Amino acid sequence: MSFSYLMRLLMLIAFFKALLGQEWMVLFLCSLALVLTFLPLFFKRKYNILIPAEFEIIFVLFIYTSIILGEVHGYYTKIWWWDVLLHTVSGITIGFIGFIIMYIFYFKNLLHTSAILIAIFSFCFALALGAIWEIIEFTIDSSFGFNMQKSGLIDTMWDLIVDALGALFTSIIGYMYIKYNKGFIINRLMARLVKKNPGLFKV
Repeated sequence: MSFSYLMRLLMLIAFFKALLGQEWMVLFLCSLALVLTFLPLFFKRKYNILIPAEFEIIFVLFIYTSIILGEVHGYYTKIWWWDVLLHTVSGITIGFIGFIIMYIFYFKNLLHTSAILIAIFSFCFALALGAIWEIIEFTIDSSFGFNMQKSGLIDTMWDLIVDALGALFTSIIGYMYIKYNKGFIINRLMARLVKKNPGLFKV
């Protein structure tokens, strides 16, 4: 996919720039970003799970905007709403991943539950991972003297709040998708996912 290749090329340029400038923290972040962009390929080869193009574009773009633009180029401090936007998007995205996990079990009749409980799980799944990320940020800041949390407690709480709002959005549309087969954009995304991975949704 040309878009993914372009994002990886930009990350690679940032990687070598950091290497030449001996900016080791930036080098680590660029390496991490590059590795994460290959996760869709890992799932394809390891588990034969095909990620639709829309999912991969959103994922790679999120990695680039959060790690390269956010951390490396300092957008988190330069643009006040950057952190809010990305945490909201991450809440939506991770909530959707939690929804897909539960929906596969539900679709295969391996899990007998209700739409509302699947929605609650999606919400809790996204919020739990958001909290784990905040713990990681705190640990890195405390251990190595970095400033990933920026304004400390205030930054952490706002991150968790917008994570929760993003997760709530996904939970609501996930509930509507199961209950009424109406979930706005989720209908198209789920249709693409099912088409790409018929084995996952085979009863």
